[in-house]
Amino acid sequence: MDRHDIDEWVASIRKEGGRACTCTEEYIDPFRPSMYIFQSVCADRFVRIESEGYDPFYCYFQPCFQKTAPLIVHTPGYGGEMSMHPELAQYFNVLHINPLGYTTPKGKDMSKMVMNNWGAVLPDTIRSGGESGYRTWLINCVMAVNWALAQDCVLKDRVSFFGTSQGGGAALLLGSVFNDITRATASDEPFLTNFKMAAFRGAYGMGRELYEDVPAETIERAIYLIDTVNHIHRFNFPILLTSGGKDDTCPPETVADLFERLPGTKSYTHFSYLPHGYNREFVQLAKAWFLIYA
Repeated sequence: MDRHDIDEWVASIRKEGGRACTCTEEYIDPFRPSMYIFQSVCADRFVRIESEGYDPFYCYFQPCFQKTAPLIVHTPGYGGEMSMHPELAQYFNVLHINPLGYTTPKGKDMSKMVMNNWGAVLPDTIRSGGESGYRTWLINCVMAVNWALAQDCVLKDRVSFFGTSQGGGAALLLGSVFNDITRATASDEPFLTNFKMAAFRGAYGMGRELYEDVPAETIERAIYLIDTVNHIHRFNFPILLTSGGKDDTCPPETVADLFERLPGTKSYTHFSYLPHGYNREFVQLAKAWFLIYA
């Protein structure tokens, strides 16, 4: 495996994500909130995306108050949660993507939570040698980003990505997929980073029993394709990274090592007191980062 394999893999994701989709907007009912957080009727809305051969999935779109603004894309952690970002929608169009249909406006689809109430996207990736699992997950993201870029309120041909944990790793992978138009990424305690250094600790050991029978070369190929450190040659945009000193899920040394390898404009903040998970500190850093670069 080498750079050529990475380039082919991301090119196939970008191409497949450009397939025909049916996108249906569903405005929220402010009197029946499915999530107890700020919502804006007739502005913020869910978008259901369907394409033949793929499970339907949802996005949540928060248009900016300004007439046109850049697009920033948030992707979820491994639990498939959905989240809104009103503090960012003051400046940007914010698209939260929930790939694979794990979560809907009415709650989680528990039929897909097959791994002790978690999805099996990592084991599915490894069992398939990178041909499904995260490949499908990222294809869904491409479909959603293409929809958002076509909206009148979005500035064209410029997009940025951010997230925590799986969402942080995915932000970097999506930057790789869209590296011709990515303006910046921000990754908080990113998963999918430095599998070798992580050595199956924390999140990196999830679902190992589901691929014990898989040939070693298949496992190695899958991990190579989804590891953000193998996409560094495609990172031609500013990158913000954070880690937590009490993070037992995504070891902070894996993030620090990625930072040292990165070329170009970059920032790394280590919060010694933070455990794993969403945090206010990262959102404020990401907002400042995107105000400069998005």
